[in-house]
Amino acid sequence: MSSMDMPADPPRQRVASREAAVPRPAAPLISWLTLALMTTSSVASLRAAPTMAVYGLACVFLYLVPAIVFLLPTALVSAELASGWPGGVYRWVSEGLSKPLGFLAVWCQFAMTIFYYPSLLAFVASTISYVIDPALASNGVYTAVVIMVLYWTGVWVSSRGTKALAGLSSWGLVIGTLVPGAVLVVLGMVFLGQGNTSAAPMTASHLFPAWTGLASLVLIVNNFLSYSGMEMNAVHVSSLKDPPREYPKSMFLAMGLVLVIFILPALAISWVVPSQQLSLTAGVMQAFDAFFAHFHVAWLTPVAAVMLVAAALGGMLTWLAGPSKGLLEIARSEGYLPPYLQKLNRHGVQQNILVTQGVVTTVIALMYALIPNVSNVYWIFSTITTQVYLIVYLLMFVAAVRLRRTQPDHPRGYRVPALRLLCGVGLLSSLAALAIGFVPPSQFGGGSVWAYVAMIAGGLVILGLLIPFAFLKLRKPSWRTRAADDPAPAAGEGPA
Repeated sequence: MSSMDMPADPPRQRVASREAAVPRPAAPLISWLTLALMTTSSVASLRAAPTMAVYGLACVFLYLVPAIVFLLPTALVSAELASGWPGGVYRWVSEGLSKPLGFLAVWCQFAMTIFYYPSLLAFVASTISYVIDPALASNGVYTAVVIMVLYWTGVWVSSRGTKALAGLSSWGLVIGTLVPGAVLVVLGMVFLGQGNTSAAPMTASHLFPAWTGLASLVLIVNNFLSYSGMEMNAVHVSSLKDPPREYPKSMFLAMGLVLVIFILPALAISWVVPSQQLSLTAGVMQAFDAFFAHFHVAWLTPVAAVMLVAAALGGMLTWLAGPSKGLLEIARSEGYLPPYLQKLNRHGVQQNILVTQGVVTTVIALMYALIPNVSNVYWIFSTITTQVYLIVYLLMFVAAVRLRRTQPDHPRGYRVPALRLLCGVGLLSSLAALAIGFVPPSQFGGGSVWAYVAMIAGGLVILGLLIPFAFLKLRKPSWRTRAADDPAPAAGEGPA
């Protein structure tokens, strides 16, 4: 048959031929050092420092343990999954276990923010109080009002589809974490160098927390959430020049930087604020206030407060729509959410999800007004957040082991050495963290143990299990609004 007699290529075939003829540009490479800094910026924060400052020198031990048994397994295991199955935790769990469990994983990524934002904004409220009146830091009504005003303002800003917010997280690392953290540590060292006595003992005998039962170690549970997020940067493993060699180097450096940022400011706070006076929400500002007063520069206290507030609000706005957008994309392709929650506004933002989340956040904020001790409420919400998010990691570790067994030849850009051992360590530590989370910390000595357990268990069961089960049970074929065979989105990972 001559060339004149050959049928013309269908349009799609001609496009495919042209695309094949044009070489695709290779994905830009990044250095292992850049990836380490990216990971550090997504994990490190000063917000958790007061929680560990309660333990003084023992905070070093309490930070190192979860770094070894949780942070390292999470980082390495998620790297293998990301290099073989792009699309985030929904894809990993769906491939390794099942689609309903994949939905549970991405739901928990979203659901943890329902309690995360109130606890974050409680920190912001206590920090703002040092600009207005430090006494407000322990006022539950003031805290509740600030949470509601700031959250709904964030929903309004996010619903406008503002793209300029995307760069706030990187600036937030510098403005609200690195600079204040460095200032806090330097002032603390000068304070001790002048011969002042540390509020917390700094002798070797205090390197380990005093054992007074499980309550003496329960604060370690909060550190699991402090380290969460390492899996988000695993998606960049294929952008490294030599992933098997460079990714472990990157993660070890990031882990070292994160530990420095977590440990040194916590120690600096413990040097100047006695543990019995330390607020879990306002502890950072208590330390700045004490240091600045000691060095006769009290006028700098509001400046430090503004820096911390700006960084926290920038982070909230940057991430507000991220997990909900991932949940929306999965829901549209598989029909997991009713059509009302899948609707977009004219800016293409999932406003109905944000508003529904805002109603729940408002109810949670009112608890700050109803429960006298603000620090207790802050701790309860932080613990529920951790418990819900730990479900994601339990599913991830199990899925990784199963994928290595069921799909051993599937292409992976990075293979974790001793995968089963790492997954076993990560799984056991996550289960231990879940169990310890039900034990009230020593600060709750006068409260009802069963009331505490009921609040934590209720939050975990309702938010992390019953609600997603109800969505799965009630879903209808008509809820699917996008082709299920579209490329899987990176659910819940990264800002919108």
